[in-house]
Amino acid sequence: MLAGRGAATIVTMTTRRLLLLNLSSAALAACTPLRRAPHGTSTDAGPFVAPNANLVASGIPPIPQRIAADVARYNDFRGHGFVDWHPKKLEMIVAHRRSGADTTQLFRLATPLGPLEPLTDGAEPVRAARYEPGGNAIVFARASGGDEAAQLFRLDLATRSVTAISLPGMRHGLGTFLHRSDRLLHTSLPLDRTAAGGSRRDVTTTITLADPAEPSARRVVAELAGGGWNIGAVSPDDRSATLIRYRSAADSGVHVVDLSSGIVKRLLPAAGDAATASWFPGPWRRDGSGFFVASDHGSEFRELMLYTPADGRLAPLSRHVKADVDNVEVSADGHTVAATFNIDGRNDLRFFDASGLQELPQPAVGNASVTQIRFHPELPSLAYSLNSHDAPSRVATLEPTRAATTPWTAPESPPGIDPRRFGAQRIVRWTSFDGLQISGLLSHPPTRFAGKRPVLIDIHGGPEGQARFGFLGRINYFVEELGVAVLRPNVRGSSGFGKTFLALDNGMKREDSVKDIGSLLGWIARQPDLDASRVLVTGGSYGGYMSLAVATHYADRIAGAVDVVGISDFATVLRNTESYRRDLRRVEYGDERDPATRAFFERISPLANAARIKKPLFVVQGRNDPRVPYTEAEQIVRKVRENGTTVWYLRAENEGHGFARKENADFQFYATVLFMRETLLR
Repeated sequence: MLAGRGAATIVTMTTRRLLLLNLSSAALAACTPLRRAPHGTSTDAGPFVAPNANLVASGIPPIPQRIAADVARYNDFRGHGFVDWHPKKLEMIVAHRRSGADTTQLFRLATPLGPLEPLTDGAEPVRAARYEPGGNAIVFARASGGDEAAQLFRLDLATRSVTAISLPGMRHGLGTFLHRSDRLLHTSLPLDRTAAGGSRRDVTTTITLADPAEPSARRVVAELAGGGWNIGAVSPDDRSATLIRYRSAADSGVHVVDLSSGIVKRLLPAAGDAATASWFPGPWRRDGSGFFVASDHGSEFRELMLYTPADGRLAPLSRHVKADVDNVEVSADGHTVAATFNIDGRNDLRFFDASGLQELPQPAVGNASVTQIRFHPELPSLAYSLNSHDAPSRVATLEPTRAATTPWTAPESPPGIDPRRFGAQRIVRWTSFDGLQISGLLSHPPTRFAGKRPVLIDIHGGPEGQARFGFLGRINYFVEELGVAVLRPNVRGSSGFGKTFLALDNGMKREDSVKDIGSLLGWIARQPDLDASRVLVTGGSYGGYMSLAVATHYADRIAGAVDVVGISDFATVLRNTESYRRDLRRVEYGDERDPATRAFFERISPLANAARIKKPLFVVQGRNDPRVPYTEAEQIVRKVRENGTTVWYLRAENEGHGFARKENADFQFYATVLFMRETLLR
């Protein structure tokens, strides 16, 4: 994952509504009466909290008001994320949710620890933006109702007028500006809702060069087959740009597009190289002679290298660092390369000499994970975001030639809470069914909780994601107030442990990662301070599938399961997911059109094994989810209920792949706490 001025951050692409005989809203109502309330209201006259008007709650008992009161102190941590530097001034844009606000928005920050000046506002969250090179406007991306179909808008900073600049009916990637003009290079993908029949067989990515001040003055640079194309970085002379061709977490390539002719040429892997590897382009050298690249070609981990197109040479910088490089930046003077490396789930920041390609003294940023980096385009300052167990995300800066750092934001916590007292996470390891060592991050309750502690197993999504060190937000309530140990495993297939480990759950090996959780349950039973009779499993997205799969395989060893936007059947999710994601997911899961693969899906999918789910289940889903359509949730809810098992179901009509609005996330958390108390803490 590389980032730089003009270089895309390559987030793992861990990913329309055909009902297909799944459970409809009317059928849900017939199962259990729905409880709905006007937007933002609660039962002031009674002891219960009501869901707002955008939430559909089925099978969930009334939530006592005291739960909301108990968790209130843990419900409003507010950090800051770095978004972009002003191109001329030492000021920046940050993403933040203000006190009392429901969504994250953009703010201008003119001085370190200064006041935040609102730039965007509204019901939809905004987290991504780019300054125009002249500094007079920004372009930001905003989706609607969690549908991830981002549209692009120009905000004039003088007049505060907002203008839509992208074509509707498509999903747009923000991309990057050219260096010498205010033209924006961005990507666009068609959506299934604009296709005949609601689905597409073939998808084309459009690369467009647009003038945000004149939205009609756009030019298509290239049209590329497939949905895995992303923009890397524009060359210093504005003549070309690197592109990422992403096929899977283990297979990607680097191309270059001529911005005049639209001709696309593959650079990496080199012609004739048939080895499967990941390649991610980073920023260019200031003289345009080459660009930095990360790849695990010939290595277990992604190394940082310099690539020179003239001779095809790759010069290593970080071969001695046995960890994946995540983000790369080059300083304004071209002398220094900054990079972050994923070392055991914590991102370390390192500097390299851009000419000699040697590592420089490592900067001191404290015991925290550096999640974002960006050099100022003209000034000798590096902005970075920090994340740690004892504070929400915050933004700071440093200069490579100086040891001192400057904080730009201070994390905000609710009154009565001091996150500095939260316990640190530690790595634990166990041996799986086949002798493979698996690890996870354990947050143990304070010593005031006596006896064996109940356990929440929280499984990450992806499946190529990773449980990393950082702030746990609301989850701290489980640890600090309920005395629950939270264990976040990195089962096989997780990133950060080498490409061999990454591939161990592919295709027909899918359930081996579920067996890793089975081995974890055995490990928990051997720990003197953990209670194997009180274990709850949860997960989001692919982690939601894992929680359902664990509920089918190990029903006698868990107290219940929470499935958040999870896959219940691989064949149906591949059929119903947005078309631009389908081929990407087929590489990971398998192609449902193949009879053998389809038979495998029918054998392992939680939906096919729903009769084995005997412990209470809580399912959470967004109605507008383009990755895991809401039908995945409703079909498993219906099937498990048919078997007489208790199922709680919460659907948000204005959310997608997870809840982004605080009022929805709050209610989800209240319900989760109640579910935990009724299953795990009795």
